[in-house]
Amino acid sequence: MVPSKRSAVLVDGVVLNGPTTDAKAGEKFVEEACRLIMEQVVSKATDISEKVCEWRPPEQLKQLLDLELRDTGEPHHRLLELCQDVIRYSVKTNHPRFFNQLYAGLDYYSLVARFMTEALNPSVYTYEVSPVFLLVEEAVLKKMIEFIGWKEGDGIFNPGGSVSNMYAMNLARYKYCPDIKEKGLSGLPRLILFTSAECHYSMKKAASFLGIGTENVCFVETDGRGKMMPEELERQIWQARKEGAAPFLVCATSGTTVLGAFDPLDEIAEVCERHGLWLHVDASWGGSALMSRKHRRLLHGIHRADSVAWNPHKMLMAGIQCCALLVKDKSDLLKKCYSAKASYLFQQDKFYDVSYDTGDKSIQCSRRPDAFKFWMTWKALGTVGLEERVNRALALSRYLVEEIKKREGFRLLMEPEYANICFWYIPPSLREMEEGPEFWEKLNLVAPAIKERMMKKGSLMLGYQPHRGKVNFFRQVVISPQVSREDMDFLLDEIDLLGRDM
Repeated sequence: MVPSKRSAVLVDGVVLNGPTTDAKAGEKFVEEACRLIMEQVVSKATDISEKVCEWRPPEQLKQLLDLELRDTGEPHHRLLELCQDVIRYSVKTNHPRFFNQLYAGLDYYSLVARFMTEALNPSVYTYEVSPVFLLVEEAVLKKMIEFIGWKEGDGIFNPGGSVSNMYAMNLARYKYCPDIKEKGLSGLPRLILFTSAECHYSMKKAASFLGIGTENVCFVETDGRGKMMPEELERQIWQARKEGAAPFLVCATSGTTVLGAFDPLDEIAEVCERHGLWLHVDASWGGSALMSRKHRRLLHGIHRADSVAWNPHKMLMAGIQCCALLVKDKSDLLKKCYSAKASYLFQQDKFYDVSYDTGDKSIQCSRRPDAFKFWMTWKALGTVGLEERVNRALALSRYLVEEIKKREGFRLLMEPEYANICFWYIPPSLREMEEGPEFWEKLNLVAPAIKERMMKKGSLMLGYQPHRGKVNFFRQVVISPQVSREDMDFLLDEIDLLGRDM
């Protein structure tokens, strides 16, 4: 039978009959774009002959890219050309010689998971719209909680470790003073928190955002290796109480951003227990050492924490972003603190078990299924494979340290205990100079100049920074399993090549 044509329906000048999207053309565009991604990104991910970056200054890049948004759409062949330009001029963070940040490399299983979630476009707040991904998140959180050493707990995946730290700070404050959720800040004593002088800058941002105030963040001095000193922590707690403030939180760090230092958690936990303070551990970077039986000792005592931030998108390469906040409490504290009971989402008379509608314990409404990326990688590699990934990264770090010690012109800041290798390159012109103010002033200029040269050449990317009285030095971080011993040798050779005439 031939279907009869229906008369067009016109509403407000818009014809409503049939879809307006050309599905076949759209599918063809997706196929061609995916082919481009495979050829230009995935297949070249481990090709060391490719550049890490195709550097262009901002004004020049604006001219090279067609950034203008027009009134009419553009044909698919032009969109594919734009995709090629985006790939060409973007930094190749999956390149074996990208060492610039605390993430790197390409995990193929996580990538497939990202493709799937982008295509499915879920939002993880209720079981009815995201049944699979809510169950995946529950399974992943349960396993991460086991590795921390808790028998039970709660948690949620967040858009970044900074947000996890903010969650923990707010949760600790809510536990200290539950009335704050309804009554706000008025009438509260001066709340004060303590964290390492080497902590992530998100602690200051969280204190500002939550109305605690950055002046009420006490930075506890660290030892020569960047570890918080427990005796100094206790002294500051007593001093704060003497001044009439109300301590409520201590934030320790497992894997500081620059030095890769791990605070002594057992001793800090003792202080917290004596003073009745919530202990949060920012293990965004170092938490993945828990997967390694050889290196989990770095986080000894983490089971005594009340909350932990852990980012699998870093050392475990789950893909940005993949960040969990884990909480020892099992009394629904997260939900009590953050719930708003939106009746259009979290109806209590649904036909299924509404305990799976976990979205009300998030400050977000729409939320990405980030746990799925980590789940897919874990399923593919197993716990043993993830452990090997951590062990190999730290073994490569140790190799690089020993090579630095052998080479003229290279000097370690300190022996690393994790994957952060901090060192200076001293060019020949400075090697015979007395190490006075002039020496350090000139050495301060070396790392930025070498960084400029390496980026314009595109040979590698490596971070540098000054830090607590130390002039600019390089920070090398090993993460990706695609990185080889030869890449470590190339790193040192290339720095010497780029800097020997300075």
